[in-house]
Amino acid sequence: MSDEASVSRLHLIDATFELFRAYFAMPSEKSPEGSEVGATRGLISSMLALLHEPDVTHVAAATDQIIESFRNDLFPGYKTGAGIEPDLWAQFPLAEEALQALGITLWPMRQFEADDALATAAARFMEQVDEVVILSPDKDLAQCVRGQRVVTFDRIRRRRYDEAAVVEKFGIGPPAIPDYLALTGDTADGIPGLPGWGPKSAATLLREYGALENIPDDPARWQVPVRGAARLAASLRERRSDANLYKVLATLRIDANVTEKLDDLRWRGVPRRRFAALCERLGLDGLKARPRHWYDGD
Repeated sequence: MSDEASVSRLHLIDATFELFRAYFAMPSEKSPEGSEVGATRGLISSMLALLHEPDVTHVAAATDQIIESFRNDLFPGYKTGAGIEPDLWAQFPLAEEALQALGITLWPMRQFEADDALATAAARFMEQVDEVVILSPDKDLAQCVRGQRVVTFDRIRRRRYDEAAVVEKFGIGPPAIPDYLALTGDTADGIPGLPGWGPKSAATLLREYGALENIPDDPARWQVPVRGAARLAASLRERRSDANLYKVLATLRIDANVTEKLDDLRWRGVPRRRFAALCERLGLDGLKARPRHWYDGD
C-alpha cells in the first residue's frame, strides 16, 4: 500500500450508463430555454445519492463523448450512436458538465470507450486502495474484477460482484469474460458471437481450457462433455478468426488517457458557485439545496 493507505475505496462511475438509465426512468423536463434536461436531472440526483454515502471519498466518472471508438475501425458491426433519441444525445455534454459541477473527476472518451477508462483506472489504482468499486451492471466490466480488491456493483439491483460472484454468475473467472463474450456474443456492443454457442457451452469449455485459443478444433479431444459438440466445434473451426476478433473487441483496454494520481480523485465536495450556476441555467432549482458537502474553491 502506498502513502494513500488511508483510502479504503475508490468508486468508478459508468456515467454513460447512468445517463441512459436516467433518460428512460425520469419524466421529461425542460430548461428555461426549452431544452430537454430530464435525464441530466436524474443523473445529478443519482450522483448526489452516491456522494452522500459515507464511504465515498475518492470518485471518478467516465463518459462516451461519442459512441463510436477504435473498435468500429476493427469491426463495422460494432455499436454506433445510430438510433439514440435526439433528446438523449443532446444531454451528453450536459451530463459531463453536471458531473464536473458536482466535483467529480471526469474522463471523457473519444478514441476509447468509457469502459476502457474504468478498466485503466481499476488496474492503475487497485494496489493503492483496499477496494475499487466499478459502478455498472455491464457484464464486460466483470473482466476487471480481481478477488475482492476490484469489484463491480449494480446499483439497480444492489448486487456486488467480487470474483466468487462472477464465477457464480458466468461459470468462469474474470479473465475469461472476453472469451465468453466472443463466443456467446454481446448484443449491447454489437458483438454477434458464434452460431450455436450459448452461455453453458462457452462456460464449460472455458473452464476446461481457459481461453478460446486453447479449445481444440476436434471435439473428440474435448475433455468435458458438451451437448452438440460436433456442431459447436465446426462453428468454432470455421469462424475462429471471427472469434479472435470478437475477443479483441470485448477486451477492455488499460491504456486509456487516465493521468491523475489517486489524490486527484479525492472528492472535496460540490463546487458551490459552479453547481448553483448550472442549476439556474437548466432550471433545476429544486436541486440547489440537495448537496450536503460543499467546496468553495475553484
